Amino acid sequence: MPDFLLPDLGEGLTEAEIVHWLVKVGDTVAVDQSVVEVETAKAAVEVPVPFAGVVTALHGEPGQSLSVGSPLLSVGEAEGFTEPGVVTPSPAEVESSGNVLIGYGTAPTTRRKRTGRVNGATTAPVPVSAPGVISPFVRKLASDNGIDLRQVIGTGQGGIIRRADVETVLAARRPVPSEPSVPKAGERRIPLRGLRKAVADKLTTSRREIPEATVWVDVDATELVAARAALNAVAPDRPVSLLGLIARFAVAGLRRFPELNSRVEGDEIVVLDTINLGFAAQTGRGLVVPVVPGAHELSTRDLSAAIAERTAAAREGGLTPAELTGGTFTVNNYGVFGVDGSAAIINHPEAAILGVGRIMDRPWIVDGELAARKICELTLAFDHRVCDGGTAGGFLRFVADCVESPVTALGEM
Repeated sequence: MPDFLLPDLGEGLTEAEIVHWLVKVGDTVAVDQSVVEVETAKAAVEVPVPFAGVVTALHGEPGQSLSVGSPLLSVGEAEGFTEPGVVTPSPAEVESSGNVLIGYGTAPTTRRKRTGRVNGATTAPVPVSAPGVISPFVRKLASDNGIDLRQVIGTGQGGIIRRADVETVLAARRPVPSEPSVPKAGERRIPLRGLRKAVADKLTTSRREIPEATVWVDVDATELVAARAALNAVAPDRPVSLLGLIARFAVAGLRRFPELNSRVEGDEIVVLDTINLGFAAQTGRGLVVPVVPGAHELSTRDLSAAIAERTAAAREGGLTPAELTGGTFTVNNYGVFGVDGSAAIINHPEAAILGVGRIMDRPWIVDGELAARKICELTLAFDHRVCDGGTAGGFLRFVADCVESPVTALGEM
Protein backbone atom coordinates (compact mmCIF):
# COMPACT_ATOMS: atom_id res chain seq x y z
CA MET A 1 0.00 0.00 0.00
CA PRO A 2 1.93 3.09 -1.20
CA ASP A 3 1.85 6.48 0.48
CA PHE A 4 1.29 9.68 -1.47
CA LEU A 5 3.66 12.19 0.11
CA LEU A 6 3.07 15.91 0.51
CA PRO A 7 4.96 17.29 -2.49
CA ASP A 8 7.28 20.27 -2.62
CA LEU A 9 4.86 23.13 -3.34
CA GLY A 10 7.62 25.48 -4.44
CA GLU A 11 8.72 28.94 -3.25
CA GLY A 12 10.89 27.36 -0.54
CA LEU A 13 7.86 26.17 1.47
CA THR A 14 8.51 23.28 3.83
CA GLU A 15 5.07 22.60 5.27
CA ALA A 16 1.35 22.98 4.62
CA GLU A 17 -1.83 22.82 6.67
CA ILE A 18 -4.72 20.56 5.69
CA VAL A 19 -7.83 22.64 4.95
CA HIS A 20 -10.18 19.84 3.96
CA TRP A 21 -10.11 16.48 2.25
CA LEU A 22 -11.69 16.10 -1.19
CA VAL A 23 -11.83 12.30 -0.87
CA LYS A 24 -12.53 9.77 1.88
CA VAL A 25 -11.36 6.26 2.69
CA GLY A 26 -12.82 3.83 0.17
CA ASP A 27 -12.98 6.33 -2.69
CA THR A 28 -11.41 5.42 -6.01
CA VAL A 29 -9.01 8.06 -7.30
CA ALA A 30 -7.60 8.65 -10.76
CA VAL A 31 -4.20 9.95 -11.80
CA ASP A 32 -3.93 13.73 -11.18
CA GLN A 33 -7.24 13.87 -9.31
CA SER A 34 -7.26 16.55 -6.59
CA VAL A 35 -7.52 14.81 -3.24
CA VAL A 36 -6.91 17.50 -0.63
CA GLU A 37 -6.82 21.27 -0.24
CA VAL A 38 -3.87 22.53 1.77
CA GLU A 39 -2.91 26.00 2.90
CA THR A 40 0.70 27.09 2.75
CA ALA A 41 2.22 30.32 3.96
CA LYS A 42 1.51 31.70 0.49
CA ALA A 43 -1.87 30.42 -0.65
CA ALA A 44 -4.44 27.65 -0.55
CA VAL A 45 -3.92 25.00 -3.25
CA GLU A 46 -5.47 21.69 -4.26
CA VAL A 47 -3.04 18.78 -4.42
CA PRO A 48 -3.46 16.08 -7.13
CA VAL A 49 -2.50 12.45 -6.52
CA PRO A 50 0.06 11.06 -9.01
CA PHE A 51 -1.39 7.53 -9.23
CA ALA A 52 -4.71 5.68 -9.33
CA GLY A 53 -6.27 3.30 -6.84
CA VAL A 54 -8.49 3.07 -3.78
CA VAL A 55 -7.92 5.38 -0.81
CA THR A 56 -7.10 3.25 2.22
CA ALA A 57 -5.97 5.91 4.72
CA LEU A 58 -5.91 9.68 5.22
CA HIS A 59 -2.84 10.84 7.15
CA GLY A 60 -4.00 13.98 8.89
CA GLU A 61 -7.01 15.98 9.99
CA PRO A 62 -8.15 19.45 8.88
CA GLY A 63 -6.08 22.02 10.73
CA GLN A 64 -3.07 19.73 11.03
CA SER A 65 0.27 20.86 9.56
CA LEU A 66 2.39 18.39 7.60
CA SER A 67 5.97 18.72 6.43
CA VAL A 68 6.98 18.26 2.80
CA GLY A 69 7.65 14.55 2.31
CA SER A 70 5.17 13.41 4.97
CA PRO A 71 2.41 10.97 3.92
CA LEU A 72 -0.84 12.60 2.81
CA LEU A 73 -2.87 9.49 2.01
CA SER A 74 -2.40 5.81 1.24
CA VAL A 75 -3.69 4.14 -1.93
CA GLY A 76 -4.21 0.44 -2.42
CA GLU A 77 -5.16 -1.89 -5.26
CA ALA A 78 -3.55 0.42 -7.82
CA GLU A 79 -2.37 -1.14 -11.06
CA GLY A 80 1.37 -0.92 -11.40
CA PHE A 81 2.23 -1.35 -7.70
CA THR A 82 3.88 -4.49 -6.36
CA GLU A 83 4.73 -5.21 -2.75
CA PRO A 84 4.81 -2.54 -0.03
CA GLY A 85 8.00 -0.52 -0.21
CA VAL A 86 8.60 -1.19 -3.90
CA VAL A 87 6.96 1.28 -6.29
CA THR A 88 6.82 0.77 -10.05
CA PRO A 89 4.31 3.13 -11.67
CA SER A 90 2.66 1.79 -14.78
CA PRO A 91 3.51 3.39 -18.15
CA ALA A 92 -0.06 4.70 -18.44
CA GLU A 93 0.24 6.46 -15.10
CA VAL A 94 3.60 7.92 -15.99
CA GLU A 95 2.33 9.31 -19.26
CA SER A 96 -0.99 10.63 -17.95
CA SER A 97 0.23 12.37 -14.85
CA GLY A 98 0.50 16.11 -15.26
CA ASN A 99 3.33 16.29 -12.71
CA VAL A 100 1.89 19.68 -11.83
CA LEU A 101 3.58 20.19 -8.49
CA ILE A 102 7.24 20.97 -8.03
CA GLY A 103 9.40 18.18 -6.69
CA TYR A 104 6.87 15.35 -7.04
CA GLY A 105 5.85 13.46 -10.13
CA THR A 106 5.18 9.98 -11.43
CA ALA A 107 8.29 9.50 -13.51
CA PRO A 108 9.79 6.08 -12.72
CA THR A 109 12.79 6.10 -10.40
CA THR A 110 15.00 3.42 -8.95
CA ARG A 111 13.96 2.58 -5.41
CA ARG A 112 15.31 0.24 -2.77
CA LYS A 113 13.57 -2.84 -1.41
CA ARG A 114 13.25 -3.51 2.31
CA THR A 115 12.21 -6.57 4.26
CA GLY A 116 11.20 -6.99 7.86
CA ARG A 117 9.53 -4.38 10.04
CA VAL A 118 10.30 -0.67 9.89
CA ASN A 119 8.89 0.51 13.19
CA GLY A 120 9.52 -2.70 15.05
CA ALA A 121 12.62 -4.81 15.31
CA THR A 122 15.22 -5.49 12.65
CA THR A 123 15.04 -4.34 9.06
CA ALA A 124 17.34 -5.52 6.30
CA PRO A 125 17.68 -2.90 3.59
CA VAL A 126 19.21 -3.91 0.31
CA PRO A 127 19.95 -0.60 -1.38
CA VAL A 128 19.99 -0.45 -5.14
CA SER A 129 20.44 3.31 -5.32
CA ALA A 130 21.06 6.28 -3.09
CA PRO A 131 18.18 7.05 -0.69
CA GLY A 132 15.62 9.49 -2.07
CA VAL A 133 14.90 12.79 -0.34
CA ILE A 134 12.35 15.11 -1.96
CA SER A 135 12.27 17.73 0.79
CA PRO A 136 15.04 20.35 1.03
CA PHE A 137 13.99 20.80 4.64
CA VAL A 138 14.81 17.17 5.40
CA ARG A 139 18.21 17.49 3.74
CA LYS A 140 18.97 20.64 5.73
CA LEU A 141 17.75 19.06 8.97
CA ALA A 142 20.08 16.12 8.44
CA SER A 143 23.01 18.32 7.40
CA ASP A 144 22.62 20.71 10.35
CA ASN A 145 22.68 17.79 12.76
CA GLY A 146 25.49 15.83 11.13
CA ILE A 147 23.31 12.92 10.03
CA ASP A 148 24.46 10.79 7.10
CA LEU A 149 21.34 10.16 5.04
CA ARG A 150 22.90 6.98 3.67
CA GLN A 151 22.55 5.49 7.13
CA VAL A 152 18.87 6.46 7.51
CA ILE A 153 16.14 4.00 6.52
CA GLY A 154 13.35 5.86 4.76
CA THR A 155 9.81 4.84 5.65
CA GLY A 156 8.13 6.76 2.86
CA GLN A 157 7.02 5.59 -0.55
CA GLY A 158 9.74 3.46 -2.16
CA GLY A 159 12.26 4.32 0.53
CA ILE A 160 11.83 8.10 0.52
CA ILE A 161 13.40 9.56 3.65
CA ARG A 162 10.88 11.67 5.53
CA ARG A 163 11.35 14.30 8.19
CA ALA A 164 10.07 11.79 10.76
CA ASP A 165 12.89 9.39 9.83
CA VAL A 166 15.54 12.03 10.51
CA GLU A 167 13.81 13.11 13.71
CA THR A 168 13.81 9.49 14.89
CA VAL A 169 17.60 9.54 14.69
CA LEU A 170 17.70 12.88 16.51
CA ALA A 171 15.37 11.61 19.23
CA ALA A 172 17.84 8.86 20.08
CA ARG A 173 20.46 11.53 20.79
CA ARG A 174 18.52 13.62 23.27
CA PRO A 175 16.42 13.01 26.38
CA VAL A 176 12.64 12.80 26.16
CA PRO A 177 11.23 16.35 26.42
CA SER A 178 9.07 17.28 29.34
CA GLU A 179 5.32 17.63 29.03
CA PRO A 180 4.15 20.99 27.60
CA SER A 181 3.03 23.57 30.10
CA VAL A 182 -0.69 23.85 30.80
CA PRO A 183 -2.20 27.29 30.08
CA LYS A 184 -2.98 29.24 33.22
CA ALA A 185 -6.53 30.18 34.10
CA GLY A 186 -7.71 33.21 32.16
CA GLU A 187 -5.39 32.79 29.20
CA ARG A 188 -5.59 31.02 25.86
CA ARG A 189 -2.88 30.01 23.42
CA ILE A 190 -3.13 30.29 19.65
CA PRO A 191 -0.67 28.22 17.57
CA LEU A 192 1.55 30.45 15.46
CA ARG A 193 1.29 28.63 12.14
CA GLY A 194 0.28 28.90 8.51
CA LEU A 195 -0.03 32.41 7.13
CA ARG A 196 0.28 34.03 10.55
CA LYS A 197 3.61 32.28 11.14
CA ALA A 198 4.85 33.22 7.66
CA VAL A 199 4.00 36.87 8.30
CA ALA A 200 5.67 36.73 11.71
CA ASP A 201 8.83 35.18 10.27
CA LYS A 202 9.05 37.75 7.47
CA LEU A 203 8.49 40.74 9.76
CA THR A 204 11.05 39.40 12.23
CA THR A 205 13.58 38.96 9.44
CA SER A 206 12.92 42.51 8.26
CA ARG A 207 13.43 44.03 11.70
CA ARG A 208 16.52 41.90 12.30
CA GLU A 209 18.29 42.53 8.99
CA ILE A 210 17.18 45.95 7.72
CA PRO A 211 18.40 49.21 9.29
CA GLU A 212 15.13 51.00 8.73
CA ALA A 213 14.40 54.72 8.73
CA THR A 214 11.09 56.52 8.21
CA VAL A 215 10.08 59.85 6.66
CA TRP A 216 6.57 61.23 6.31
CA VAL A 217 4.63 64.20 4.99
CA ASP A 218 1.06 65.54 5.10
CA VAL A 219 -0.35 66.21 1.64
CA ASP A 220 -3.40 68.00 0.30
CA ALA A 221 -5.31 65.29 -1.58
CA THR A 222 -8.26 67.47 -2.56
CA GLU A 223 -7.26 67.57 -6.23
CA LEU A 224 -6.52 63.84 -6.19
CA VAL A 225 -10.09 63.07 -5.14
CA ALA A 226 -11.39 65.42 -7.84
CA ALA A 227 -9.14 63.89 -10.51
CA ARG A 228 -10.35 60.41 -9.68
CA ALA A 229 -13.98 61.52 -9.99
CA ALA A 230 -13.26 63.12 -13.37
CA LEU A 231 -11.46 60.03 -14.69
CA ASN A 232 -14.28 57.75 -13.62
CA ALA A 233 -16.89 60.02 -15.16
CA VAL A 234 -15.11 59.75 -18.51
CA ALA A 235 -14.78 55.94 -18.41
CA PRO A 236 -17.07 54.48 -15.73
CA ASP A 237 -16.50 50.97 -17.10
CA ARG A 238 -12.79 51.22 -16.25
CA PRO A 239 -12.77 52.93 -12.85
CA VAL A 240 -9.62 54.23 -11.20
CA SER A 241 -9.13 53.98 -7.44
CA LEU A 242 -7.30 56.44 -5.23
CA LEU A 243 -4.82 53.67 -4.38
CA GLY A 244 -4.37 53.03 -8.10
CA LEU A 245 -3.47 56.69 -8.67
CA ILE A 246 -1.03 56.79 -5.75
CA ALA A 247 0.49 53.51 -6.91
CA ARG A 248 0.99 55.00 -10.36
CA PHE A 249 2.76 58.00 -8.84
CA ALA A 250 4.93 55.67 -6.74
CA VAL A 251 5.98 53.74 -9.85
CA ALA A 252 6.95 57.02 -11.54
CA GLY A 253 8.88 57.98 -8.42
CA LEU A 254 10.82 54.73 -8.49
CA ARG A 255 11.92 55.55 -12.03
CA ARG A 256 13.39 58.81 -10.71
CA PHE A 257 14.85 57.23 -7.56
CA PRO A 258 15.72 53.64 -8.59
CA GLU A 259 17.72 52.98 -5.42
CA LEU A 260 14.41 52.35 -3.66
CA ASN A 261 13.54 49.59 -6.14
CA SER A 262 16.37 47.36 -5.00
CA ARG A 263 17.49 44.78 -2.50
CA VAL A 264 20.67 44.03 -0.58
CA GLU A 265 22.51 40.78 -1.32
CA GLY A 266 25.58 40.29 0.83
CA ASP A 267 27.84 43.27 0.26
CA GLU A 268 26.03 44.43 -2.87
CA ILE A 269 23.01 46.58 -3.62
CA VAL A 270 21.05 45.06 -6.50
CA VAL A 271 19.11 47.80 -8.33
CA LEU A 272 16.24 46.27 -10.31
CA ASP A 273 15.02 47.44 -13.71
CA THR A 274 11.59 45.84 -13.39
CA ILE A 275 9.07 47.22 -10.91
CA ASN A 276 6.90 44.47 -9.45
CA LEU A 277 4.49 46.40 -7.27
CA GLY A 278 3.20 44.71 -4.14
CA PHE A 279 0.30 46.05 -2.11
CA ALA A 280 -0.91 44.96 1.29
CA ALA A 281 -4.39 43.41 1.35
CA GLN A 282 -6.31 42.32 4.43
CA THR A 283 -8.17 39.03 3.91
CA GLY A 284 -9.99 36.48 5.99
CA ARG A 285 -6.74 34.50 6.16
CA GLY A 286 -4.77 37.53 7.33
CA LEU A 287 -2.48 40.06 5.68
CA VAL A 288 -1.16 39.11 2.25
CA VAL A 289 0.79 41.07 -0.36
CA PRO A 290 -0.36 40.39 -3.94
CA VAL A 291 2.08 41.50 -6.63
CA VAL A 292 1.47 43.27 -9.95
CA PRO A 293 4.48 42.33 -12.13
CA GLY A 294 5.80 44.89 -14.59
CA ALA A 295 3.81 47.73 -13.03
CA HIS A 296 5.99 50.29 -14.83
CA GLU A 297 4.61 49.08 -18.17
CA LEU A 298 0.95 49.61 -17.21
CA SER A 299 -1.25 52.65 -17.72
CA THR A 300 -2.99 54.22 -14.74
CA ARG A 301 -6.26 52.46 -15.55
CA ASP A 302 -4.58 49.10 -16.16
CA LEU A 303 -2.62 49.33 -12.92
CA SER A 304 -5.72 50.26 -10.95
CA ALA A 305 -7.64 47.37 -12.54
CA ALA A 306 -4.84 44.92 -11.74
CA ILE A 307 -4.83 46.00 -8.09
CA ALA A 308 -8.61 45.60 -7.87
CA GLU A 309 -8.54 42.16 -9.51
CA ARG A 310 -5.78 40.83 -7.28
CA THR A 311 -7.41 42.25 -4.16
CA ALA A 312 -10.64 40.41 -4.98
CA ALA A 313 -8.74 37.21 -5.76
CA ALA A 314 -6.76 37.47 -2.52
CA ARG A 315 -9.92 37.80 -0.44
CA GLU A 316 -11.40 34.77 -2.19
CA GLY A 317 -8.20 32.78 -1.62
CA GLY A 318 -7.67 32.41 -5.35
CA LEU A 319 -4.08 33.66 -5.69
CA THR A 320 -1.24 31.22 -6.33
CA PRO A 321 2.05 31.37 -4.38
CA ALA A 322 3.73 32.90 -7.45
CA GLU A 323 1.24 35.78 -7.41
CA LEU A 324 2.17 36.58 -3.82
CA THR A 325 5.93 36.70 -4.30
CA GLY A 326 8.53 38.56 -6.32
CA GLY A 327 7.61 42.10 -5.31
CA THR A 328 10.25 44.84 -5.50
CA PHE A 329 8.34 47.67 -3.75
CA THR A 330 5.17 47.70 -1.65
CA VAL A 331 2.34 50.19 -1.12
CA ASN A 332 0.35 49.84 2.10
CA ASN A 333 -3.02 51.58 2.32
CA TYR A 334 -3.65 51.43 6.05
CA GLY A 335 -6.02 54.40 5.76
CA VAL A 336 -8.84 51.90 5.12
CA PHE A 337 -8.57 51.03 8.83
CA GLY A 338 -9.28 54.62 9.80
CA VAL A 339 -5.73 55.51 10.92
CA ASP A 340 -3.73 58.55 9.90
CA GLY A 341 -0.21 57.16 9.81
CA SER A 342 2.01 54.19 10.52
CA ALA A 343 5.71 53.34 10.39
CA ALA A 344 5.19 50.22 8.26
CA ILE A 345 7.68 47.35 8.33
CA ILE A 346 9.51 46.83 5.04
CA ASN A 347 8.48 43.71 3.14
CA HIS A 348 11.83 41.86 3.20
CA PRO A 349 13.90 41.64 0.99
CA GLU A 350 12.59 44.86 -0.55
CA ALA A 351 14.19 48.21 0.24
CA ALA A 352 11.17 50.42 0.96
CA ILE A 353 7.43 50.58 1.59
CA LEU A 354 5.06 53.50 1.01
CA GLY A 355 2.24 53.91 3.52
CA VAL A 356 -0.99 55.81 2.82
CA GLY A 357 -3.15 57.12 5.68
CA ARG A 358 -6.83 58.01 5.62
CA ILE A 359 -8.01 61.07 3.70
CA MET A 360 -9.93 63.40 5.99
CA ASP A 361 -11.16 67.00 6.07
CA ARG A 362 -8.77 69.26 7.94
CA PRO A 363 -8.06 72.99 8.09
CA TRP A 364 -5.32 73.91 5.61
CA ILE A 365 -3.70 77.13 4.46
CA VAL A 366 -4.27 77.72 0.72
CA ASP A 367 -2.87 80.91 -0.82
CA GLY A 368 -2.67 82.50 2.60
CA GLU A 369 -6.27 81.64 3.46
CA LEU A 370 -7.63 79.02 5.83
CA ALA A 371 -9.72 76.41 4.04
CA ALA A 372 -11.15 72.94 4.60
CA ARG A 373 -9.14 70.48 2.50
CA LYS A 374 -8.81 66.71 2.20
CA ILE A 375 -5.52 65.85 3.88
CA CYS A 376 -3.62 62.56 3.83
CA GLU A 377 -0.36 61.45 5.42
CA LEU A 378 2.20 59.59 3.31
CA THR A 379 4.92 57.59 5.05
CA LEU A 380 8.04 56.01 3.56
CA ALA A 381 10.05 53.41 5.46
CA PHE A 382 13.34 52.66 3.71
CA ASP A 383 16.48 50.57 4.06
CA HIS A 384 19.18 53.04 5.03
CA ARG A 385 21.80 50.80 3.46
CA VAL A 386 20.54 51.46 -0.07
CA CYS A 387 20.20 55.24 0.19
CA ASP A 388 20.29 58.22 2.51
CA GLY A 389 17.57 60.63 3.60
CA GLY A 390 18.03 62.85 0.55
CA THR A 391 16.94 60.09 -1.83
CA ALA A 392 14.10 58.91 0.41
CA GLY A 393 12.88 62.45 0.96
CA GLY A 394 13.14 63.20 -2.74
CA PHE A 395 11.00 60.21 -3.62
CA LEU A 396 8.38 61.01 -1.00
CA ARG A 397 8.23 64.66 -2.04
CA PHE A 398 7.79 63.65 -5.68
CA VAL A 399 4.84 61.40 -4.80
CA ALA A 400 3.37 64.13 -2.58
CA ASP A 401 3.62 66.69 -5.38
CA CYS A 402 1.84 64.27 -7.72
CA VAL A 403 -0.96 63.80 -5.18
CA GLU A 404 -1.38 67.55 -4.80
CA SER A 405 -1.27 68.23 -8.58
CA PRO A 406 -2.45 64.95 -10.14
CA VAL A 407 -3.57 66.37 -13.49
CA THR A 408 -0.16 67.93 -14.11
CA ALA A 409 1.58 64.74 -13.01
CA LEU A 410 -0.53 62.44 -15.18
CA GLY A 411 0.08 64.67 -18.16
CA GLU A 412 3.80 63.96 -17.87
CA MET A 413 3.43 60.17 -17.50
